[in-house]
Amino acid sequence: MISTHSAEEDIPTLLVKIFGKDRPGLTAGLFETLAAFAVDVIDIEQVVTRGRITLCALVTAPPARSGPCSEGELRATVHAWAESARLQAEIISGTGDNPARGTGRSHVTVLGHPLTADTTAAIAARITAAGGNIDRIYRLAKYPVTAVEFDVSGVPTERLRGELAAEAAARAVDVAVVASGLQRRAPRLVVMDVDSTLIQDEVIELFAAHAGCEAEVAAVTAAAMRGELDFEQSLHARVALLAGLDESVVDKVRSEVRLTPGARTLIRTLKRLGCQVGIVSGGFTQVTDALRDRLGLDFAAANTLEIAGGKLTGRVTGEIVDRAGKARLLRRFAAEAGVPLSRTVAIGDGANDLDMLNAAGFGVAFNAKPVVREAAHTAVTVPFLDTVLYLLGITREEVEAADAQG
Repeated sequence: MISTHSAEEDIPTLLVKIFGKDRPGLTAGLFETLAAFAVDVIDIEQVVTRGRITLCALVTAPPARSGPCSEGELRATVHAWAESARLQAEIISGTGDNPARGTGRSHVTVLGHPLTADTTAAIAARITAAGGNIDRIYRLAKYPVTAVEFDVSGVPTERLRGELAAEAAARAVDVAVVASGLQRRAPRLVVMDVDSTLIQDEVIELFAAHAGCEAEVAAVTAAAMRGELDFEQSLHARVALLAGLDESVVDKVRSEVRLTPGARTLIRTLKRLGCQVGIVSGGFTQVTDALRDRLGLDFAAANTLEIAGGKLTGRVTGEIVDRAGKARLLRRFAAEAGVPLSRTVAIGDGANDLDMLNAAGFGVAFNAKPVVREAAHTAVTVPFLDTVLYLLGITREEVEAADAQG
């Protein structure tokens, strides 16, 4: 709601509420009716759910110069208009405006597939138990997941995030808590992992399939992603198994890469919002450079497979992109983009993404290993990458409207 009067003003006010079947012209009709009584509008809120409208208007009481029966006349006139419009009306007398919202304001985004009443009750109860007040709730998306956002005040964001993380884990639902403020939609930098994040595949396993050593490479990859092996050592061990592959395999692997559902939508929408987007990967530039060009990304960095005499040598060249390297690259990209780290978003799934997720202003664990989910600011457990947009407060309607204009 938008307030134009101080909550401390002790002025007589009327809360006018109408509800019923929605159709064009109802809002104009209510305020045309109220205009005859020379009232000022203090606050308005309108919601339409499944074709039913609820419209609330907080207005000043009619001025005394309107006559001693003006409030009674206003009530009678509004009820008569509502009846003629086949609506119900309720008018409540009082004083002043809404009380000021408490400090510690946050946006709580809940993703459900489906979102159950039981889960919603549990989240709301946790907010209340933490000392928070729910000021507003609205839907961000109805597919591919149901996404709703709670505007909450009265409790510090970090405390609320901790409380709701426990509830989210218990309910197997995704919950993100971010501080409210002007910066939420400011241009930012989004950097994501590639394997099992931007794409559905592990690139080194695609190469390994052509070398006939897929099972051996997959076992080492899984152990590294769980944090059981040093990434650099595991990288060298896996790449060594590729020695002797013809360089023509690179083109074949590029053609086999499958984008994660929602990846194009995420990137396209972020770019329209003025964000810069980058990728960092423990995989290989032979693939990530192609993805950068294909998707119009601003930044890309990965390891590079050494090729000599038309064959893979089984070695990598240049600086290794490992767990620490990803965080270092995030900082480098942010500096080049002119974006403070507090305005960066990192998305990843494996243990080698942890430093990057922790360095970013907002870290998202995407279908991640348990150790990563526990360390990130929030987790997404549905297989749609564009659901990250909802965590940034972007609605599905806004995405679709931008696509239609595009």
